[in-house]
Amino acid sequence: MSAAGDFFYPIRSQKMKIGFVGLGKMGGNMVTRLMQAGHEMVVFAHEAEVVAEFANKGAVGAGSLAELVANLPSPSIVWLMVPSGAPTQQNLDDLSGLLDAGDIIIDGGNSDWRETQQRSAALAEKGIILLDCGTSGGVWGLENGYCLMTGGDAAATETLTPIFTDLAPQNGYLHCGPSGAGHFVKMVHNGIEYGMMQAYAEGFQIMQQAPFDIDLAAVSGVWRHGSVVRSWLLDLAELALREDPNLDKLEPYVSDSGEGRWTVETAIDLAVPAPVITAALFARFQSRDREAFGHKLLAALRNQFGGHAVKAKS
Repeated sequence: MSAAGDFFYPIRSQKMKIGFVGLGKMGGNMVTRLMQAGHEMVVFAHEAEVVAEFANKGAVGAGSLAELVANLPSPSIVWLMVPSGAPTQQNLDDLSGLLDAGDIIIDGGNSDWRETQQRSAALAEKGIILLDCGTSGGVWGLENGYCLMTGGDAAATETLTPIFTDLAPQNGYLHCGPSGAGHFVKMVHNGIEYGMMQAYAEGFQIMQQAPFDIDLAAVSGVWRHGSVVRSWLLDLAELALREDPNLDKLEPYVSDSGEGRWTVETAIDLAVPAPVITAALFARFQSRDREAFGHKLLAALRNQFGGHAVKAKS
């Protein structure tokens, strides 16, 4: 069997026919953006009503992966936008029995880059090419475009340029290197995001508890203009604070979806100090424990050695 890079890819028109699996908040908006750009989309999700919704918008709806693949030209292109881990692996396993040598799968989710390398090697044995595509943009990507960080076979990636450039804003797409590189860069991107978000959270809490009546939404607004801390995250902070100035509608519970952990693990493996990202990850863990035993022990120890006051549980 030939190596993945040896397959011949015909020159395609600018508009392509693409299979897309996963129609959640990100995936659904990506399909819509690609359709708006003129690409023909064949879509599948486990929720039949969601597939029907996109079929009504002009996509070709599929009731199964087999039906999705049957509606694609050769070589076929299938974009996966499903949760990392078992869901991604299951879809890859199923697709590996349906696709032919030379077909391409794009994993646009936040998969662990090490798993991506293993999956790419396994699919390459069947001649199927797996490209990884770190995707950033959230629910705003439909309007603003998605920052895309790809990894994998360069020749196959080049053939998909029309897809990537239509999804991304101008200068918002980069082929980062061989298999796993795209997911690696996206992992670090999200680790940095953890640190930035934590810094904003701490700073705004200090202002919220200040001996002044500070309009936090106004501060976030003025910082957006000329400040060295301006960013898209700050834009979103202003939106949130305008809607709910004291954030009374929210519980102080912050999830993590894996990338922060992987960034810290990778930093340890590479012996790279990453105290800010690590602390931000641990702060998220801390937010979930309203009955933190460790904090109780800290209070008890301070009371034992110094007689410091403690708050008894009512």
